[in-house]
Amino acid sequence: MIKKLILLLLLCGGIAKSSLAQQAFTTTFDVEKQYIKIPVKNGATKRNVEIKLNNEKLRWFNVELADENPDWYAYLYVGDWKGSKLTLTVDALPADSKAFSQVQQAEQNTEERDYKEPLRAQFHFSPLRGWVNDPNGLVYYKGEYHLFFQHNPYGVNWGNMHWGHAVSKDLVHWKQLDEALYPDNFGTMFSGGAVVDVDNTSGLGTAKDKPMVLFYTAAEKAWEQGLAYSLDGRTFTKLPNTILDKITDGNRDPKVIWHEPSKHWVMVLYVTEPDNLHTMHFFTSTDMKSWTFTSKIVGGRGDDRYMHECPEFFELAVDGDSKNKKWILTGADSQYAIGTFDGKTFTPEEERLFSQHGRDYYAAQTFSNEPKGRRVEIGWWRTHTNQGNNSFNQSMSVPMEIKLKKTAKGLRLVRIPVKELQVLRNKSTKIKKKNISAETANVLSGLSSETAEIQLVLKPNDSKKIQLVVRGLAINYDVAKQELEIDKVKAHAPLIDGKLDLHLFVDRTGVEVFAAKGETYMPVNYNLKAENLSYELRAEGGSATLESLEFYTLKSIW
Repeated sequence: MIKKLILLLLLCGGIAKSSLAQQAFTTTFDVEKQYIKIPVKNGATKRNVEIKLNNEKLRWFNVELADENPDWYAYLYVGDWKGSKLTLTVDALPADSKAFSQVQQAEQNTEERDYKEPLRAQFHFSPLRGWVNDPNGLVYYKGEYHLFFQHNPYGVNWGNMHWGHAVSKDLVHWKQLDEALYPDNFGTMFSGGAVVDVDNTSGLGTAKDKPMVLFYTAAEKAWEQGLAYSLDGRTFTKLPNTILDKITDGNRDPKVIWHEPSKHWVMVLYVTEPDNLHTMHFFTSTDMKSWTFTSKIVGGRGDDRYMHECPEFFELAVDGDSKNKKWILTGADSQYAIGTFDGKTFTPEEERLFSQHGRDYYAAQTFSNEPKGRRVEIGWWRTHTNQGNNSFNQSMSVPMEIKLKKTAKGLRLVRIPVKELQVLRNKSTKIKKKNISAETANVLSGLSSETAEIQLVLKPNDSKKIQLVVRGLAINYDVAKQELEIDKVKAHAPLIDGKLDLHLFVDRTGVEVFAAKGETYMPVNYNLKAENLSYELRAEGGSATLESLEFYTLKSIW
């Protein structure tokens, strides 16, 4: 079949071997297997590709098509049209291009190198191939956690926004599925949320199968909000029309929740107003299809990105007290407000609070319908993985539980790694109480691991600085300032009862640090050197007491 495809491309394109002119190519081929493998060369000229059935456009995207010697293959699912004839068009190729001599069909979406790349994080979710950014539609449905995400299946840079899809039974081990939402005539698929319509208020489900409902932005063309649903968690049907008209260019990222006291759905939508003013608009609905504007919150303007993009909205009990709850509204950079909500209007009581202090952590979302009643968050972590012939780029954070606590500064969000991560623990080492200083031997000298989880409690005493070095990356703590510093990123991390409390996760692409019992969350992207597996702990300017330390080597999720 492939030889026929190549021949048709040559004939239909009318290639003159001696010419380097750009020409369009069109061919018709029989779909024999589930996937078409498209050769990609990172950094090559982008080509526009269309797939049609009986002149109806099914798929379209741009791709850095490899004229020869591809870095990797992008897999395009065509299983729905098995046995049909599809037409493939490329807008322009050099006349001597060998791109389609490398096109293949495949029954399975697998390659020998999958999940074995040197820069593949070992316990942070990353896409099998292509680019990933915002997590979307985090929801628990029919016994599985569903992680949807902004995805470019055809390149390692942003573009061609689809909703990728992965599922997990335990929040730790993820299985990537085929794309859930493809671009359509309304636009590409930008970010949004998902819920389970338990009472079938939408009428999209049945008595047996309650629908999972996805809300997304049809971007770049319509800038309208769309709805898709599923009754099995695998196949998705879009409504033929969008559910909320465009307000302004760039309005996006619908987050939908059920407000039980009001018995209606609430949508929070990011809207850019004139003069680049960032706002969050609130809407209500009883059927998910018709929405009424009720109020808005005004954030920053321009580079002041308070309440900018990717709203998240939820209620939390203060210190676990179900009789004392507050509402939290956040934007993409994790700045948040604490306040009250009557079903239509959010009233802030404290604003412009920061809940993460790391580098390149963005667009976090939380799971709806979480079976244990927790508020579990995953964020996009912009790792430095766009290198060489890599076939994937970027990753997600570890999942963490968010709680609302009374602190010395007032009510604040804290983050705690979910307990499910403990399943990754392999070899453990525990170090008992002992004094350390610049002169004492390194208490971690016998430890060696590419990935690790470290929990320690340390009393600084008269020391000036505490330094924990993980695989060559220094994590410094200034005792006087009560400040952490990692690769020039700084964050306040208060002592709790006079003690430094740290909980770290070390992966190939950086560290995530939880300090002060979760008050400080500090993800820092940093590609650790493969040859350095050592760990060090020291106190400088005096002595400190290491109260306890637990070190775990971690297994890979792949």
